[in-house]
Amino acid sequence: METFVKLFERFLVFVYHCFERIVIQGYLPLLSRSEHIVYFFRNVHGIYPITPQALAKRTLEYRAWVEAYAGNHKIPIKSPEPGESKEEFVRPHLLRMERQNQHGVYFIIPSMEMSRTFCSLPPRYPTDDPDYRIIRSRRSRHLHYYFYLRDPVLGPLAMCISTYLPFQSTYYLNGHHFIEIELRRQGVTFRKDDAFLSTSDPTALQATADKLSAAIIEKRLNYWSWLLCPKFSEKDRKAVDLHRDYSINQIEYCRNFIFKRHFPIHKICEHSCEMGLFRLAADKVAYIFGVRVTKRLRGKLHSVLEKLDHGHQVMRIYCKNLVGRVYEKCSTFLRVEVCVNRMKDLGLNKGIQNLECLRRKLVAITDRFADFEAQSLNVHVDFPLFQRMALPVLSGKTKVAGIKIHDTRMMRLMEVLLHGGAQLDGWRSADIHQAILTTFGLSATAYTLTQLRYDMRKMKAHGPAGTRRTRLPLPSHRQGNQSRAHVHPLPQARMRAAGQFPVPSPAR
Repeated sequence: METFVKLFERFLVFVYHCFERIVIQGYLPLLSRSEHIVYFFRNVHGIYPITPQALAKRTLEYRAWVEAYAGNHKIPIKSPEPGESKEEFVRPHLLRMERQNQHGVYFIIPSMEMSRTFCSLPPRYPTDDPDYRIIRSRRSRHLHYYFYLRDPVLGPLAMCISTYLPFQSTYYLNGHHFIEIELRRQGVTFRKDDAFLSTSDPTALQATADKLSAAIIEKRLNYWSWLLCPKFSEKDRKAVDLHRDYSINQIEYCRNFIFKRHFPIHKICEHSCEMGLFRLAADKVAYIFGVRVTKRLRGKLHSVLEKLDHGHQVMRIYCKNLVGRVYEKCSTFLRVEVCVNRMKDLGLNKGIQNLECLRRKLVAITDRFADFEAQSLNVHVDFPLFQRMALPVLSGKTKVAGIKIHDTRMMRLMEVLLHGGAQLDGWRSADIHQAILTTFGLSATAYTLTQLRYDMRKMKAHGPAGTRRTRLPLPSHRQGNQSRAHVHPLPQARMRAAGQFPVPSPAR
């Protein structure tokens, strides 16, 4: 990252890194296997045989509870239209909760989805026990409830709960929401649009981003799980330890480079993606993610360039089940992002207690990724310099024509100045004119001194090469042959005495 910051130090406002999207799965450890279900029904509740009706009884009770809860709290239960995003469908209700500064559940969406559950099957062959049933775990399509809620600590999050045993739950949260709430509590002003585009205290922003820990997340998820997940009696809890554990299903970590608004970040990102696509070989991808490339490597190992609906380019690199992305948004910030779909690819267990260790690994990955992008960006970018030089400009009240670099006269003049620029020290316009005639074998009538003064006037008005390193004062007709073209030479090549004007080799 240091290379990237040094390269764009003048144009960067600040840089920060944080967790982006976090998907956490919750489960009951002692109700996750078939033998657990048999013990729970037969030994704890005395239900035998364990029929499909016995398994579905708790599902019907939970559905009735959700409908009663929604009716008591006036929470709408409705599914979006096919093809409509769930987040966009519930957004108006979230905005109303934020305006009223309220917390809690504001919408419930029922959805039929595939998930893990248990089924009761009769044995294939007759047994001595006529009530014997096989309890088997399988995936099936059944009803899920999406609870959309606003938490006072984690901000807006979604909670998906399966209505069948083992009642798995999935939580969707965003690290930017946590940072936003903490900065408001600290009194730090900011402007946010998918990322923090400005803030009065960048140091406090990064410190708050690092504050998000597994303990904070687990505490809030335990509260909402206790409130919204299927209930168990005190007898059940005494007989079986029904605590809920959490594991990381998917996680995204991003490093955001916030640029000044007038900086052409879109061009920079396009150039970065195109250059990086050609330079990303297997060894560089493995170096970025910190893995070894062997013949037993499972998963993808390649790079691809895509365009999203917004029209900007996104470069993706794949390594095993890890995904790295580079893209720009809002024409203001560049994001380097890493998505982890399998914790074992980084040598970690998926338990939420490993969140801090995962953060350190992802910080190092995004750091190496940003350094690689800086090497790709350390070249000239396609700015419209020649287009600006070709347009006329105003010098005082005089309109000076543009410089067309393909014009033969301008090419001859720039070539002579280029070859003799290290030795010029206040030479007259007549000397430059003579050098052009000698170099290109021209006659005084083919290229007159007046034409030279006109060309030099254009270079002075536009600023040669768009910089201020060369100073060409406007030649005055009143000075005649005494007018001089003052060009800053290199200090070590400054001439100590007058001599003949250096004649460059003829252009081919």
